[in-house]
Amino acid sequence: FLSVTEDLVRRRAEHNNCEIFSLEEISLHQQEIEKLEHLDKWCRDLKILYLQNNLIPKIENVGKLKKLEYLNAALNNIERIENLEGCEELKKLDLTANFIGELSSIESLKCNIHLKELFLVGNPCTEFEGYRQFVVATLHQLKYLDSKEIERSERIKALQNYPEVKWKIREQERAYLLKRAREKEEAQRRMQERKDEKQKQMDSKLGFDRCRTVENDDEDRKFWEEPTPYTPESRLETHRYIEEKRRAKDNIR
Repeated sequence: FLSVTEDLVRRRAEHNNCEIFSLEEISLHQQEIEKLEHLDKWCRDLKILYLQNNLIPKIENVGKLKKLEYLNAALNNIERIENLEGCEELKKLDLTANFIGELSSIESLKCNIHLKELFLVGNPCTEFEGYRQFVVATLHQLKYLDSKEIERSERIKALQNYPEVKWKIREQERAYLLKRAREKEEAQRRMQERKDEKQKQMDSKLGFDRCRTVENDDEDRKFWEEPTPYTPESRLETHRYIEEKRRAKDNIR
């Protein structure tokens, strides 16, 4: 998998003479990053961090960025909100179009007392009945949720209904997590099938090139036509499949 390398950070720090220690803003979007690490050691002064459109499954290794004010991790594979308690200055958090279904994980943001804007649109949790009420009642410091201002009257009402809404959210969350467990099992099974299929192809690779081309076309068709749910696993699988095909093409050349 691809993680954050020093070389990548230096290249993206051109505006700072490739100096990373004093960096205050960095854009690492669309870098196919699958693991978030090192930034809290290398760039302690970061105020703005753009990580959108990668393959990051987990918020981690940013907890020591005490000056971080804005984190954009939209369009990743994140499933829960965590490890941001140490970001004492965090004002804006964008997690648009991830896979957050564990809505109660927003409770960890209570520590981020300066947090004013939160974006969760496009996450499964936004489909839950009572979603907005729950967030508004849980995070008193928020001023905007999904670009919409939180009025004082809305907060009062949300707080009045909080016990009932919280119970409803927990129920929906439980159902969602069961569904995710099934999806993960299914993804494992599919991956194993593909591995076995690949092995079979390797074993019979003594056939003609033309046969291999036909096989590849069939494999391609099967991969793209097979109905699969949109999950972190399928997103990663698609990325790996495209990479594999690209490498195979490069090798032929």
